[in-house]
Amino acid sequence: MLHKILSALKQNNISAYLINENRNESVELFFIKKKLDLRRQKDVHHYNVTVYHDFDKNGIKMRGSSFAGIYSGMSDEEVYETIKKAYYAASFVCNPFYELPSGKKEELVNMDSSLSHNTLVETAGKMAEALFSEDIMEDTFLNSAELFTEKTTCHIMNSNGIDVSYEKYSVKGEFVVQCITPQDVETYQNFSYDELDTEALKEKVKQTLEMTKARAQAKSAPAAGEYTVLLSGRYVKDIFDYYIDRSSASMIYPKYSNYQVGSQVQGEDLSGELLTITLKAKDPYSSEGIPMINRPLLKDGILQTIHGNSRFSYYLGTKPTGIYHNFSVPSGTKSFSEMKTGKYLHVVNFSDFQMDTFSGHFAGEIRLAFLSDGGSVTPVTGGSINGSLLEAQKNLVFSKEKQIENGYEGPYAVKFEKVNVAGA
Repeated sequence: MLHKILSALKQNNISAYLINENRNESVELFFIKKKLDLRRQKDVHHYNVTVYHDFDKNGIKMRGSSFAGIYSGMSDEEVYETIKKAYYAASFVCNPFYELPSGKKEELVNMDSSLSHNTLVETAGKMAEALFSEDIMEDTFLNSAELFTEKTTCHIMNSNGIDVSYEKYSVKGEFVVQCITPQDVETYQNFSYDELDTEALKEKVKQTLEMTKARAQAKSAPAAGEYTVLLSGRYVKDIFDYYIDRSSASMIYPKYSNYQVGSQVQGEDLSGELLTITLKAKDPYSSEGIPMINRPLLKDGILQTIHGNSRFSYYLGTKPTGIYHNFSVPSGTKSFSEMKTGKYLHVVNFSDFQMDTFSGHFAGEIRLAFLSDGGSVTPVTGGSINGSLLEAQKNLVFSKEKQIENGYEGPYAVKFEKVNVAGA
């Protein structure tokens, strides 16, 4: 198939291209309650081809691009026609010219992890055991779950000499917890790990079971007003995602973000914790074949790195690093128990939490929260929160306790002051 693609590119006189070859082997388990309902193994091989079309428009050099999906079983003629159509479509994409990354042929990189030391079937068994180990309540239980263990082999090559590949393992899935008394409620959760982290999965299931049981007890919404708000779990990552997105070349070049290397992104008059964030290389290469390494993003609130793909990095005049989504953050200064003192609203589950990269506003409808009046703690549901990270980032407080959550390693909880809550 690779030969067919290269031949079709040559026949269409396409001199600039990028080929992503991906093979995904997986073992997939589907459960209804604790019963294995379906087991499936897959081996999928496909190619994504990006073609670039260079042309002049009003005396300005342009470079358009378009994407073609190539699948096993396609004939020479089908591959040729698919790439031809993509090249024609690229002629209508009017982006200013940019250079593609260059490189050479490298040896296959085997990404070593605890997952790579087991077969996919062995990993599936161990993670399934961890998934159900905490499912011991009578009225609160996992009513369904899906578990996927995967081995992915990626091969990347382009017209500028890049020819690299790597192999990695991962495990991911989702589950729904149901509580039937005193009212019938459900909570959805997903998970993703690059290591055989059975303890993290056990803890996630345990917390979700407890959360769902508490949700069944909650009947009223908190009163409207200003609150000290605590967020925990996956929502802490959503807050940090704001800084990852704002520091990307694709946000800075069109001036959606005013971040510059050396600038203090938390503003002035800081009284809270200074942010330190490290970008983590999930893969050895980006989808363009750019080598990826761990990089400092923020150091005490000061921007150290602008990350991005070849196109926007070329426009900015910065070095292309690849696009990062994974990151780590040091532990905070307060224990979670210390953060839970006095009056506060600890939101543990939203119907839909939103962190707006452009405005800095965050908001969400409360599905479950714990309201403390300074003495007793009551589960509540309903209402919503609405705050501004641009205002709140000056006095943030993070927990000493840490978590690993879908590409994020850092504090388990964050504390905000004076957040508006729309409630009863």
